[in-house]
Amino acid sequence: MLETRFGIEVEFTGITRAQAAKVAAEFLGGRVESGSDYYNTQKVIAPDGRVWKFMSDGSIRTQKKERGRIVEAGREYSVELVSPILTYREDIETLQELIRRLRKAGGFSNSSAGIHVHLDSANHTPRSIRNFINIIASKNDLLYKALQIEPERMRFCKKMDAALVEKINRRKPKTMAAIESIWYEGYSESRSQRYHGSRYYFLNLHSFFNGNGTIELRGFNSELHAGIIRSYIVLALALNHQALTQKCASSKKPQVENEKFAMRTYLNRIGLIGDEFKNCREHLCKHLGGNAAWRFRAA
Repeated sequence: MLETRFGIEVEFTGITRAQAAKVAAEFLGGRVESGSDYYNTQKVIAPDGRVWKFMSDGSIRTQKKERGRIVEAGREYSVELVSPILTYREDIETLQELIRRLRKAGGFSNSSAGIHVHLDSANHTPRSIRNFINIIASKNDLLYKALQIEPERMRFCKKMDAALVEKINRRKPKTMAAIESIWYEGYSESRSQRYHGSRYYFLNLHSFFNGNGTIELRGFNSELHAGIIRSYIVLALALNHQALTQKCASSKKPQVENEKFAMRTYLNRIGLIGDEFKNCREHLCKHLGGNAAWRFRAA
């Protein structure tokens, strides 16, 4: 589960892209290269050759703190951290410490900012892609409540398209080309368009079909809290592993009376057991209803 390579995009404000790049360069021991592209990218080249980017994003409401108050700020305060390819065991502590330092430097998130996790799609098959679609569809309501997705961000990470799910399960496509055809049905814009309308869902396959080689999960509010970001990554890796290893998955939404119990049982089933994943379990169950006296026990 934890072996899959991933990347992460973290949107925030409070400091400028130049300030964020300086913090990263000092921590990583790298150097900064300022770009003149559309996104005003600041690149930090680490000693291992990997590039950490700090880019502009038009969806971020830019703010900063002055004398203890949050005030509006210029577009240089729009910051999206784009990581290089990472692995959990080798890189999670580095990522978490970088997040802590950006927060200490004055960075913060607001309701306009999100986090996107990109998962390496190399091992996926038509079966596993269909599984992924059904897994997210069946857990839509529980995940959205657990993650408390900001209303301001809902248009950028909509729930699974019911029509898409119905077509996938009725036609049962056996090839990637057939799934791709269904994914883009109903859109008039070119499939090669970067900001294609089909990408703005919790599960985004446009990045997969458009040559980036990743499956993107977009349903996370931004945080500059290292533990919460870690829990998002763990959940994304576990969902990906379930899609890859399960023979089949149903899109049917289960009847849930005790949401907290249902989520904890599900997290147990997909392997998030033990102290290493305690933070993830607690964060995902924090906002769910149920018997507060009930406690998770690892099998």
